[in-house]
Amino acid sequence: MHNQRHYPYVTIPPGASPLPNLSPLQAYQDEFEHNAPSGDLLNPWDQTPTTRHPNGRPGELRSRPRTRSAYEPVPPTISFPEPEIHRFASQRTTLHPYSPRHRSSKSDDGHGSLPPSGDHSTRPFTPVTPDSASSMHYPPEDDVLNQLTRELSNVSLYSEEGLRLFQAGHQLAEKDEEWHRLVPPEAQEALGKIEVERQSVLFELFKSERDYVEDLRLVTEVFIEPLQFAKPPVIASDRLRPFVQEVFWNLGQISVHHERMLAALFERQLDQHPLVQSVTDIVLETCFQFQADYESYIKHYPIAEERHRTELSRNKNYQVFIQKCSQDPRMRKRDMITFLSRPVTRLPRLHLILEHIQKITEPGHPDLEDLPLLLNILSDFLKSTQPGIAAAENRVKYWNVCESLTMPKGQIMDLDWYNDSRSLVYSGPVARRSKSEMDWHPWTDLFAVLLDNYLLLTKEERRTGGILKRYVSSRPIPLEYLKLGSFEGQPESRRERSEEGGILDSLRAQYKPIYPFTIYHSADKLERRYTLYAPTESAREKWRNALVETKGIDDVRRDANKWFAPQLVDDGSFRSPGAYTPRGFGSKASGRVVNAVSFTAAGGKRLMAVGCATGIYVGLRGDISFRKILSYGNPSSIIVLQEFNKFIVHHESYLLSYSLDILARVAMYQAPASSLDASMEKIAGEDGTVLFCTVGRIKQRMIVIYALKSFFQITVHALEACNLSELRRTPSRGSQGTISSFRPFGEPLYVPKDAYSVMALAKMIAISTEKGIVIADPTDATRQIIQVVPDFSGATCDSTDMADLKTRCEDAKPLGLIRTETREILVVYDTLGCYITKQGVPHRKCGFILWETKATSFAHRGSHVMLFSSEFIEIRSISTGRLDQVIEGSDIRLLMHTNLKSHSADDPLFVAMRGTKDDKDGVSDKIIELVRTGDFNSTQTPMTPTPVDGLWDEWDM
Repeated sequence: MHNQRHYPYVTIPPGASPLPNLSPLQAYQDEFEHNAPSGDLLNPWDQTPTTRHPNGRPGELRSRPRTRSAYEPVPPTISFPEPEIHRFASQRTTLHPYSPRHRSSKSDDGHGSLPPSGDHSTRPFTPVTPDSASSMHYPPEDDVLNQLTRELSNVSLYSEEGLRLFQAGHQLAEKDEEWHRLVPPEAQEALGKIEVERQSVLFELFKSERDYVEDLRLVTEVFIEPLQFAKPPVIASDRLRPFVQEVFWNLGQISVHHERMLAALFERQLDQHPLVQSVTDIVLETCFQFQADYESYIKHYPIAEERHRTELSRNKNYQVFIQKCSQDPRMRKRDMITFLSRPVTRLPRLHLILEHIQKITEPGHPDLEDLPLLLNILSDFLKSTQPGIAAAENRVKYWNVCESLTMPKGQIMDLDWYNDSRSLVYSGPVARRSKSEMDWHPWTDLFAVLLDNYLLLTKEERRTGGILKRYVSSRPIPLEYLKLGSFEGQPESRRERSEEGGILDSLRAQYKPIYPFTIYHSADKLERRYTLYAPTESAREKWRNALVETKGIDDVRRDANKWFAPQLVDDGSFRSPGAYTPRGFGSKASGRVVNAVSFTAAGGKRLMAVGCATGIYVGLRGDISFRKILSYGNPSSIIVLQEFNKFIVHHESYLLSYSLDILARVAMYQAPASSLDASMEKIAGEDGTVLFCTVGRIKQRMIVIYALKSFFQITVHALEACNLSELRRTPSRGSQGTISSFRPFGEPLYVPKDAYSVMALAKMIAISTEKGIVIADPTDATRQIIQVVPDFSGATCDSTDMADLKTRCEDAKPLGLIRTETREILVVYDTLGCYITKQGVPHRKCGFILWETKATSFAHRGSHVMLFSSEFIEIRSISTGRLDQVIEGSDIRLLMHTNLKSHSADDPLFVAMRGTKDDKDGVSDKIIELVRTGDFNSTQTPMTPTPVDGLWDEWDM
């Protein structure tokens, strides 16, 4: 944007009168003394006849065209001696022979900040002192006048040349790169003190912008390009590009913005010097353009700085490279951090300069309207980046803490470190009292780290080279399980040795007050209860505030990002006698819920069958009126085979089957109860006691598996469910000549006496025993028992790790197996989990995952395993063991967990827990269904591992 004006905008003092016409020698007789010392050059801003009268004709004033600012009103023409404002030679009608007749512009050379070509552009610029002017020797007056006219042309050329040398950068002496050094004193006096200060500040803006652009160029020339083309490479080729991107981010885009702005500023300076009216329009336009790039860089800067420091501490070649870069004279003893931080400090500095300009701008100037707008934009932008900077700095601290952590050997801990939302909330030193009473120094110094999802207690150790390591001394506590105890305890005294004085002083004890606070794990309130001590009361209060705030945020975050959402099915239909229940009324209560299944009746109606202490109740789902259909109290299992029209009940020692269709009709009062009894079929129990049972798909067939105890042995039987078309008259185990809905699948298996559960795999069955999980194949009579897993005899990991895992597994109770997406199998125990290969050998260096709670049962849904205890449902990732969700309750029971559909995620999962009602009708049991959630605007697909030939050939799941 160009401003056009005819005259400089100069304030003329009131009462000014024209000066008398004097000859050059009369007017400047004090300036030209023949006996003055010689040796200095003329000062181009000293008064000469030609500077007072540019045409060399005293008394004659000429108005010359000059650009006027768009913000400046045209002042009226006043007849008075023109102020001592120097004009460029290019604005005269009479020019020096070597001065250009056309001033180079952006359209000519492509860059307004470049100096003009020619010898005079490189000639050193030396301002001339007033004393040197007196050393001149003059001929007669006419010759003197002509000589001074030519001399003024030279002075004018040097003045414009000096400005261009300034714009070229560091071509002038540092003391000469000031506005007052390029403007004659007469012009400064005519402008007045305030305007002189304003022009000086504007000149500082030009100068600082020039230096800033030069520094951005140096980053590329000194750091980036030599680093990219270094031979041999300073950083490995596979890491070089990500490193350059992460450290230097978008400096290139920022540099482009400022090069454009600098070109426009220099063009304005050449056009309006020495009286630059305004640069607000240029800065404002650029400000709108560079905000997005600056926001990205400023928020990323702490990460870039830390990445540079980390590489510097670990890579000796990079240290040598940086040291070599620092030897470049253009660096001026500045390190790389200084250059990386230049964009961060540039905008605040620019804001200060513009704020100064606003303060010294006289009333009526257009800048008083435009500068506040620009300052507000810059101020709001800088404020908006502060949270981003704080977040990035916190991110760097978080990375430093994570890098310093050393986990206990053998444990697999996925703390979700690489999630972008993870952050460090608070950290600091704490102390813990030792349990040993014989210890002279019963205190242990710890470093506590509060992340946004875990609390860690660590011990610090400084290694050789200054590397800090923090060893996790106790298992990290997830915030879902973290509970706060007392923070009001009285301070205690800690005995410490004196660190000052001599030997005797060192033996004296010092006592320092420390302030206790208590935290504990909600699933293990006694064993995992910690009393920590803060060094000061304010530190204890900070810990309290940080813990309360972080837990509150974590609760909101978890509530909004549930993997499985509990949906209420019923709360109030099933009651147990309570404190408010009248005597004798408890006999009418249904009792505690132990099983629940859902199915679809004819007509598409959704029904539920609920097993309670007093029997099995059936009703419409969502309806509070359930009808007692069967009197089997506390059934061990209830199973629905929808496609085979079967309702299977395991009660005490029997395994029975009913018609599902008739059951639904009886529940809806469409058939008599006697018809249901007529459809009953005894599957097992005549020859022994049924211990446990389950249903699953083996080799694409629906198989009912149960364990039968007879005499002194336990046998596992497998029966295949049949459709009506497949029914045939076959002798069953209990009676002759009846129609059986099930037929044998393979041969009975003899298993250890301590077996307590069974589960169906894809091709075999897994039987849980006290000593491990037995893999068996009922269809292969030659080798029914395949092996017991985990198989520690074939482990290839370190013997110590293997021995530790073996000991832990022997002390735990195995619950079952789950296949992962990584071609491994997760063995689920009540207190831990471990990974094995398809051959049953421990994998992942014999590592193990410790559950936060002791599980009584588990369920597999999609990519997650659910661990059920009396107070918590712990939901973890199968492939990593990461804790993704915790559901808290009271008296939690898993009601249905069979995987009968093609995808396990499609099976309903019912859970019972204590309800919210406790009145005269008794204490309610709440039944909920855990429904898998999905991302907005996305479709959730169940986990379907890609089949691999030869995989799971022996005992697939």
